[in-house]
Amino acid sequence: MPYKNIIILIFTCLAFSCKTEQPNANEIINTSILKSGGETLKNAVLDFDFRDKHYKAKRAGGKFEFQRVFSDSIGVVKDVLNNSSFKRYINDTLVDVDKKKADAYTSSVNSVHYFSVLPYGLNDKAVNKTFLAEVEVKGKTYYKIKVTFNEEGGGEDFDDEFIYWINKNTFFVDYLAYSYAEATGRGYRFREAYNERFLNGVRMVDYNNYKPKENDITLGNLDLLFEKGELTLLSKIELEAVKVSPI
Repeated sequence: MPYKNIIILIFTCLAFSCKTEQPNANEIINTSILKSGGETLKNAVLDFDFRDKHYKAKRAGGKFEFQRVFSDSIGVVKDVLNNSSFKRYINDTLVDVDKKKADAYTSSVNSVHYFSVLPYGLNDKAVNKTFLAEVEVKGKTYYKIKVTFNEEGGGEDFDDEFIYWINKNTFFVDYLAYSYAEATGRGYRFREAYNERFLNGVRMVDYNNYKPKENDITLGNLDLLFEKGELTLLSKIELEAVKVSPI
């Protein structure tokens, strides 16, 4: 083959390679975590109120303690979840909780703390990330990334699936969707971030929480349904009295 043709072939291959190379999902998620204040959250105390309960998260050197405090007919209840255990206190007295209830309380406490600081935590070892596409939502371009979890280390709901829409310019999560197991099959939710604010460099948002009008859908097309107005606003996820205190 003539030398000139070899050069043309090389440049053609390089050009094709550049055009087909996909963005790296891990790098996108890591950048999003960093820009959203992940370095601060590694060693910080986060306080907020959600609905009728107070939540507190302390993270330091890989260790964590998540709290939920509320009052009911039996007194002041404080749930405490850390790296190794779950405990419930009623009026400052430790009480016995059977395993089924402890698992349910653990899942409930962890869920609120998990969603409160997204995308923080999406670089854990149990998290699997897949780049799906670049898409437009309301005129802005997003990296669309699917997240699944390994059974080991993935928690009780490891089979839940998530999709994150990360703004290509800001690297912030503006939308997310997830599917979860329910008695009749799979349930779906789509969340739209709003009320963005920064506290000691940590991005905090609230969410409009939507559900599909029909069950015959897929997780991946919830953004299309959102743009078409085919999702129903179910609730608002609003965090109040938020305070971030670096340690």
